[in-house]
Amino acid sequence: MSLISEIMAHNAAFVENKEYESFRTSKFPDKKMVILACMDTRLVELLPKAMNLKNGDAKIIKNAGAIVSHPFGSIMRSILVAVYEMNAKEAIVVGHHDCGMAALRYDQILEKMRTRGITEDVLNTLSNSGIQLKPWLTGFDTVREGVENSVRMIKNHPLLPKDVVVHGLIIHPETGKLEIVVDGYSMSGR
Repeated sequence: MSLISEIMAHNAAFVENKEYESFRTSKFPDKKMVILACMDTRLVELLPKAMNLKNGDAKIIKNAGAIVSHPFGSIMRSILVAVYEMNAKEAIVVGHHDCGMAALRYDQILEKMRTRGITEDVLNTLSNSGIQLKPWLTGFDTVREGVENSVRMIKNHPLLPKDVVVHGLIIHPETGKLEIVVDGYSMSGR
């Protein structure tokens, strides 16, 4: 059975047995927060449990490394939508120890692309179009640096209201222990 077939079979039973009922909530985050976290598989259930979140408590956005790489990209747009349309009052960036983005190197991923069939013609076309793959496909030196940069990008965004508090945390992917990297309250004077 294919992966999508397994998912669809499970889903049919899930809906038929009304297992969705325990997850019902509104679209507005009860704790009035938006979280940007890494997409690491170890955090799928661990992160909400470690932060004492239940379904409906927060808007959670995930990407590789919990990175805001562009001030007008989809991550920042999602954060702004959470603030303006979903009434989020605080934003939390959560990076994690042992993050793959800390090891991501342009030359290595480029070689993997070539091995998987991406041609030099495609790479040259992108380069000649002004698309700079190197910074886009390069990680960060430390998780702390990644979190601090994302917090700074969010907090200094010209469209973010000044009263939105932005925090930065690092979670241990095995134990769930959280450490504060940026205390948004101290930055906002609260």
